[in-house]
Amino acid sequence: MDAKPMLLIVDDEKPTREGLRAALEDRFDVYLAEDVATALQLLEKERFDVVLSDFRLPKEDGMKLITRAKSLSQPPICILMTAYGSEELAVDAMRRGADDYIAKGRLQIDELEMRIARALRQHKLEAENEALHQQLDAKFGLERLIGQSSAMEEVFEVIKQVAPTPATVLIQGESGTGKELVARAVHQLSPRARQPMVTVHCAALAPSLLESELFGHEKGAFTGANERRIGRFEQADGGTLFLDEIGEIDASTQVKLLRVLGERSFERVGANKTISVDVRLIAATNKNLSAMVKAGTFREDLYFRMRVVELWLPPLRERPGDVPLLALHFLKEIAGEYGKAVTDFTVDALQALVNYAWPANVRELRNAIEGAVALCRGDKIALRDLPPNVRGAEPPGPAGTKSLLEQQALTLEEAERQLIIRALQEARGNRTLAAKNLGVSRRTLHRKLHVYHLEGF
Repeated sequence: MDAKPMLLIVDDEKPTREGLRAALEDRFDVYLAEDVATALQLLEKERFDVVLSDFRLPKEDGMKLITRAKSLSQPPICILMTAYGSEELAVDAMRRGADDYIAKGRLQIDELEMRIARALRQHKLEAENEALHQQLDAKFGLERLIGQSSAMEEVFEVIKQVAPTPATVLIQGESGTGKELVARAVHQLSPRARQPMVTVHCAALAPSLLESELFGHEKGAFTGANERRIGRFEQADGGTLFLDEIGEIDASTQVKLLRVLGERSFERVGANKTISVDVRLIAATNKNLSAMVKAGTFREDLYFRMRVVELWLPPLRERPGDVPLLALHFLKEIAGEYGKAVTDFTVDALQALVNYAWPANVRELRNAIEGAVALCRGDKIALRDLPPNVRGAEPPGPAGTKSLLEQQALTLEEAERQLIIRALQEARGNRTLAAKNLGVSRRTLHRKLHVYHLEGF
């Protein structure tokens, strides 16, 4: 179970202090102080997450306390309370560092809990954002491959293991997932790194041209062959040949490629001389080669020759935790190219990027960041700078929620009841954790348990 956030309540009236402690101690580790001096002593000894302070205090006012609290190396969230509220005081409090402001005369515990929870979430997002910047500054990732999800950690591990070997690698994944970057990482981490890496985009060439592109041709081999051409296999001798979109090659080229993989030799088009090469082959495709083998459009023997090591790249929608890291990486890169002093995202913009499903994967994310940098009017990309489809993305709900609602056509009340039951099951009956996972206060959860007759759950 996670430790409770630490809350310091500062008020010179004992009934107010004790009343707030009684109301909030189920969610916070509460400390009390009756004046600024006592509060500062506690701040020196403990690291508080939140300071909730009255404005009118003996000798020094609460605003001075907040100003000094905000000067700490790890400043807490500061919320100011006052019975002498005014618009001018609220503006001044926020300008001088207060995170929120609430009038004691209208103080409702549920509203106070909501405001503290919202401030904690904001603070957490900003801390995570800063951590992402630090990770990027430390060149987190494998060259230009960026990610910290378990799926990408597995990809990194496979790259590190296979790179020093001569094994043929087949990279599979949707368009835009970074297959060419993975191929380059394998090459750069291999003993062949000082030798050339040659890339062929198979789908960009007609079958008649692809054979010549790969194996070269002699002068006069076909109409238009006015001179000898050295093919990509020869160019890559001693290094790596990357065949992108391998699923697009025709049957005759598949046969010749199979021979190269088996014998490491070939003939140029129009020649009889056999040429031997030492080439490490890496191939990539966004197609299901196994299904193509079953359909008879791709040779089974070639498929098995190529998949000595098979590496699957996950789509971006399956690793949303990597989106902020990638977004910050692209932001630094593109802002430098554009010569714009854009250094960060607002919290709303970053959350929208995480919410969006990215059907075109990393390539689409980069394009979105490029457009946002171009439109940005300040030093942070705001929600308005993102593409409309990204701005309007809804956050994903708890696992299984959508299918549950669609298949059973549940009422809103029954759906909420089922979500509460699931949250309690996942938290093994821990109500504090269940409330946190549901995004509600513990008090709200207790009320819902009573409404849905789940007190004994």
